[in-house]
Amino acid sequence: MKKVKILLSSFVIFSMLLLGACSSSSNGNADGKKEITFMFRGGPDEKTAYTAAIKKFEDSHEGVKVKIINTDADQYATKLSAAVSGGNVPDVFYLDSGSIANYVDNGIIKDITEEVENADFDLDSIWKFGVDIYRYDGKTPGKGALYGLPKDIGPFALGYNKDMFEEAGIPLPDKDKAYTWEEFLKISQELTKDTNGDGEVDQWASGFNATWTLQSFAYSNGASFLNDAGDTVTVDTPEFASSLQFLADLTNKYNTTPNASQAETLDTYQRWMNGELAFFPVGPWDMSTYAKLDFEYDLMPWPSGTTGKSVAYVGSLGLVVSETTKYPDLATELAIYLSADENAQQTLLDAKVQIPNLIDMADEWASDTETVPNNKKEFLDIVRDYGVPYPTFATYNSQWLDEFWSNITPVMQGKQTAADFVKEIQPKMQKLLDEANEQAKMSK
Repeated sequence: MKKVKILLSSFVIFSMLLLGACSSSSNGNADGKKEITFMFRGGPDEKTAYTAAIKKFEDSHEGVKVKIINTDADQYATKLSAAVSGGNVPDVFYLDSGSIANYVDNGIIKDITEEVENADFDLDSIWKFGVDIYRYDGKTPGKGALYGLPKDIGPFALGYNKDMFEEAGIPLPDKDKAYTWEEFLKISQELTKDTNGDGEVDQWASGFNATWTLQSFAYSNGASFLNDAGDTVTVDTPEFASSLQFLADLTNKYNTTPNASQAETLDTYQRWMNGELAFFPVGPWDMSTYAKLDFEYDLMPWPSGTTGKSVAYVGSLGLVVSETTKYPDLATELAIYLSADENAQQTLLDAKVQIPNLIDMADEWASDTETVPNNKKEFLDIVRDYGVPYPTFATYNSQWLDEFWSNITPVMQGKQTAADFVKEIQPKMQKLLDEANEQAKMSK
């Protein structure tokens, strides 16, 4: 599951004001059927799974047709923004949890609290994180009325190549105890090798993308991107700097991660798929693809810094309903069905594109330790115990964090120290965060 941040331009907002009275893209068919649209993103496996789930919904709703609009992940944000600006908002669609406040403030998505509370299912049967992340009270994301339900919960676990460990004679990672950074580094060095004797490394320990893994290293080291109030950027601390430096040193000092030149030859995802990396992040959405790997992989806790605890990113995509849908009850029922219906969840689980939203179903699924990955429970541990949302979850936009990622390359290439970088970047990030907070006030 890739992170999608929808930022509404002033043009989009202006268009929505002009088109506010326009209906959503729902229409009645010539044959008299009610038609609602469902827009989502995902690869072939996810499209097949959702098509099957929606077919069951149609079969149980006589006279109803669901028009599916599927896009690649990279195109979704652009196409959704175009639909919004054109007044053709899909009846039900995926929305990143960090965009809920923006879409609510601009009158684009519907408050579904009452419908969910009156529906024939127990809201407590779904992961609390997955429900609360779609709440908004007009001021604070995560609180108040419900504006969506989780399409899924996306814990980002750490995967490892079990075959590589066994070939090296290294004990498999403990599924209940995280490596310290020192232990992780030692094993990483043992697993980084020139396997064919040509003088060039062709097997590495890891291939981490800073955007999705720095959070794990920083937070487990007692650092964070923001203070608890969410109004101060806190990257300029020794704890944060040492976390970033450790991540960069895996490439530039210890050579246990492919460098920029090696990554250009073949990216780290492909090296993981080829069995050239020992450690790589794994999301539930990867399971269908990784079932075809030529090696066996499993899941383990993320390495822990000075706190002695693992931390991992956990995200979610939501199912939201258009404020202007022609069929609000039917559209809300579809969102609830896709999120909480047992049969729909089983269809998606069988396709290996997500973990179940239903807690009991997820526990039963994780109890199967025979199929790969054996330690499925790691996904659930992240959701329950040590997962944290993306830093932009409670901020009005992501520009303050984009500033960090846009300028991090010199550190990751060993051309600038992390300490110098965070000292230099913090004021720039703070300025953008302050501007975002002012925009949030103005939008209300």
